[in-house]
Amino acid sequence: MEQQPKIGQEMQKMPYEPLLPIEKKLIGWSLGLGIVLMVILILISHAFFPVGG
Repeated sequence: MEQQPKIGQEMQKMPYEPLLPIEKKLIGWSLGLGIVLMVILILISHAFFPVGG
């Protein structure tokens, strides 16, 4: 029976590939949008569901 390669070993064999500029931009937009939507959700929840009200 053939031994399956370990993920760590295979990842060490892979050459380093830096992120492309469009990938960096996409990550930035995704994080920014997520944070903005989280703040909006918190503000709406505090407005419609006040604590101890």
